[in-house]
Amino acid sequence: MTTERVNPPELSPPTGFSHAVVASGSRVVFLAGQTALDTDGKVTGDTLPEQFERALGNLLAALRAAGGTPADLARVTVYATDVAAYRAHAGRLGRVWRDLAGRDYPAMAVVQVVRLWDERALVELDGFAVLP
Repeated sequence: MTTERVNPPELSPPTGFSHAVVASGSRVVFLAGQTALDTDGKVTGDTLPEQFERALGNLLAALRAAGGTPADLARVTVYATDVAAYRAHAGRLGRVWRDLAGRDYPAMAVVQVVRLWDERALVELDGFAVLP
């Protein structure tokens, strides 16, 4: 699989995402939305950064089980119940991303939602990856 991150100079410089990702490969993995659920199905963490770390870890666990790596991610959508809080924690969330997934950022979007499936969940991530 090859990926090319495209960040045209006429667009604002991306921070923690890529404007476009051109991916070629033989398998596409669609990753279901992941929140901060533990193996017992209970939301862990009281803060957005704690929940983000667990949700990202869950997303990457599903990706690894499908044979992929974080570098294979082509697109991730973050659903947050409070975008202002997400922005306030952006520095810490970026460090969590780099620690778990590295610096090969997929195309990303953050969308505010009224609530998630589990009322305690503050954030959910879904996406897709292209594998060789």
